Amino acid sequence: MPREIKGKIQKFLLIYCLVGLISSCAQGGDRNSNNAQLTVSAAASMQDALTDVQTLYQQKYPQTKIIFNFGSSGSLQHQIEQGAPIDLFISAAPQQMDNLAKKQLLLAETRQNLVENQMVLVVPKGDRSIDRFTDLTEESIQQIALGEPNSVPAGQYAQEILTNLNIIDAVKSKAVYGKDVRQVLNYVATGNVDAGIVYRSDTVNNDRVEVVAIAPERTYSPVVYPIAIIKDSNNHQAAQQMLQFLLMTEAQAVFQQHGFIPINN
Repeated sequence: MPREIKGKIQKFLLIYCLVGLISSCAQGGDRNSNNAQLTVSAAASMQDALTDVQTLYQQKYPQTKIIFNFGSSGSLQHQIEQGAPIDLFISAAPQQMDNLAKKQLLLAETRQNLVENQMVLVVPKGDRSIDRFTDLTEESIQQIALGEPNSVPAGQYAQEILTNLNIIDAVKSKAVYGKDVRQVLNYVATGNVDAGIVYRSDTVNNDRVEVVAIAPERTYSPVVYPIAIIKDSNNHQAAQQMLQFLLMTEAQAVFQQHGFIPINN
């Protein structure tokens, strides 16, 4: 075979192999991006709703694995500040998200308001000894479950309500504090306390407690749940995809079924 033709064949084979290698690497990169694993830290009050939303999300994006980390918003904020590998954060109040923003720990321009909520007064199922917030001052009411106000937004909202109703001094000695709103709800459901102040969404699928009063809107700040991508996340694209899904009508309808109030973003 002439040397010139042999050289052309070798050059062609080299180019062919290089093209195949590049194509293989590109396909491998696509598989990696499609098979992202997202860690979502979210307020404890969102656990039931997000579990149902996850089912819908996985039907549409089965390649993405989602790991939820539920807890009080304050505790989750501190975990992120300490470098926990979190991709998305959903807080039960703006304050925790504001704190992370001040430390430049959020991915710029990804913060959105996800849903809203209401505060309600609950008692164990069948107990109608009280039917309004001011009844908490009665001597017969000995223990009231509240979220720890320093780390649990539900506790902060409850403190606002009691203060604005001018009954906080009369009931603060009765307070039993929970590490998150789910613990507060459990205290009431098990009858370990006489009453508790929780989110309305926490009562929707709980047949062991009864809502006796809805807190007047004027007595507390709007309960807004912001969501944002954490700047140090290694999965910005997948996190953005999930964030947008949570804002879609389909997901918002699930939140509404669980007692949250959709926000038109």
